[in-house]
Amino acid sequence: MEGERENSKADGIAPENGDAPNITEAPSAHSSADEPEAAAGRKGSQFEQRKGSVFDKPIDLDYVLVNEIGQFGRYQMFNLLLVSVPIIMSAFMSEYIFSAAAIPHRCRIPECGETTKLETFHPNWVLHAIPPADNNNGFASCARYTSVFNNGSLDYCPPYLFSNNEQGCDNFVYARDNSCVYDFDLGCQDWLRALAGTLSSVGTLLVLPIAGYVSDTFGRRVALVISVFNLALFGIIRAFSVNYPMYLAFQLLQTTFGAGTFSSSYIFATEFVGPKYRVLTSATCSSMFAVGQVILGAVAWGIQPWRYMILALHIPCFIIIAYYWILQESVRWLLSQKKFDQAKDVLQRVARRNRKQISEKSMHALMNPPEPVKVVEDGDEPNLFQAIFRSGVLLRRVCTTPIWWITTTFVYYGLSINATSLSDSMYLNYILTCAIEIPGFYTAVLILDRIGRKPTLSGGYLFSAACNIAFAFIPSDLSTLRLVVYLLGKFGISVVFTSLYLFTSELYPTQYRHRLLAFSSMVGRIGSITAPLTPVLMDYWEGIPSVMFGAMGILSGILVLTQPETLGTKMPDTLAEAEALGKPESKIKT
Repeated sequence: MEGERENSKADGIAPENGDAPNITEAPSAHSSADEPEAAAGRKGSQFEQRKGSVFDKPIDLDYVLVNEIGQFGRYQMFNLLLVSVPIIMSAFMSEYIFSAAAIPHRCRIPECGETTKLETFHPNWVLHAIPPADNNNGFASCARYTSVFNNGSLDYCPPYLFSNNEQGCDNFVYARDNSCVYDFDLGCQDWLRALAGTLSSVGTLLVLPIAGYVSDTFGRRVALVISVFNLALFGIIRAFSVNYPMYLAFQLLQTTFGAGTFSSSYIFATEFVGPKYRVLTSATCSSMFAVGQVILGAVAWGIQPWRYMILALHIPCFIIIAYYWILQESVRWLLSQKKFDQAKDVLQRVARRNRKQISEKSMHALMNPPEPVKVVEDGDEPNLFQAIFRSGVLLRRVCTTPIWWITTTFVYYGLSINATSLSDSMYLNYILTCAIEIPGFYTAVLILDRIGRKPTLSGGYLFSAACNIAFAFIPSDLSTLRLVVYLLGKFGISVVFTSLYLFTSELYPTQYRHRLLAFSSMVGRIGSITAPLTPVLMDYWEGIPSVMFGAMGILSGILVLTQPETLGTKMPDTLAEAEALGKPESKIKT
């Protein structure tokens, strides 16, 4: 999911650090007269063609958006509004947080007349049969005393029926039945229960090549509709799971074939927005995902049975099938596929909706793009691996940026998942933890171009780390303070999440940017795959996940300081320019 998103973000960053195309400037006669040797070195036909043209740079779609039909007009606003709906729906794949949520449980005591999984959870005789424990229940979840006699009842079960020897549970009694843990009897199998979240993250990694292929081959609109259809279909089938392996299998299938919903929607939203508004559009897309998480928490709160909750979330997703006829295909994709008639029709629609006009000259330039220049590869030009190991600067960055990504996904998803264990009101805690992301995303937009990339990222990491470590040592009876500190930690990592794409892409040269950005993101999936396992560690000490989040945040916050500031610098095109970042010559001349 993130692979496509980061590629589109990288494409949208470059125009912000360079000058807008100037189509009125012709090559200077003075320069050609004063530099005869340079002119002689050019191929004659290429020079004559350039000299006789009125274009300094060819007209492209970005130029048309900026100068003619509008960077963010009525059409783009309506388009963003439409794709916000599937972005919201893409958050519903995280419902495993509730459908596979941990439930308080204890051993079933048949000697006291218990026969079902929903007996009274706190009978007055419970400490006669089950050892005390330092947890919220006050007694052990996975142990009981061995029986001496078996003639007790639900109303009367005296201590002499049990010895002081302990044994494991044969069966369980659960406090609630609103999780698959109850249906599939997963008591004392927390690692197996947490596997649902891990497989969900694995699916978001597997979807990258699938969604990318469908999107680039058949179009953004087809990719979006297919992704949402798969999301809904596999989600509904999972609601009818008859056992836990079936639940896990369809969790993996849903994310593997449906997690492309976000990336397809994101590309739709950003590909037809001008360079000036792409960062803002990106933050809006991320905020819509947070809105989807809030809706997920509200639906799970209102519809407690987990099967009905899944159905309520996924059945409305089939509405998105209508988008095949409502949405216009991406103009950038149509132009790349040489579908010029369709692209022309869409451009004319956009111009009418925005109450603008597109000139015949611009339309002709877009419909007749220049032939791509064939570049003869230099035998001495190093490949990616050679460049990494020959350049100490590039090697340090390749070793550093994946750690940022692992930390960001680990802390971001870990805080969302662990929010349900903050207190008894797990739904409200989850909603608040997701809602706090929205101001975090827009805060990054406001400060990135003011204080710089390094202070924003390092400050976000260290602020989140401080909050997480502090949270681990706040007494549990100070519930309001704990919640506030927890939310501030999520706010800090949300600022980082929005900023990370930009800073990572600006550190790498154009020739390697796509691959190294994708590499960082894919390695970063280690964080999201392991994050669902962190709640299990609270069995040993409740503060372990928070301390881990804090330690990773401190490490990444310090590592950010080892890299150069990129605010106000030219986007590096070559390895030499990337190595020069942070030096005076890398600054944009103003």
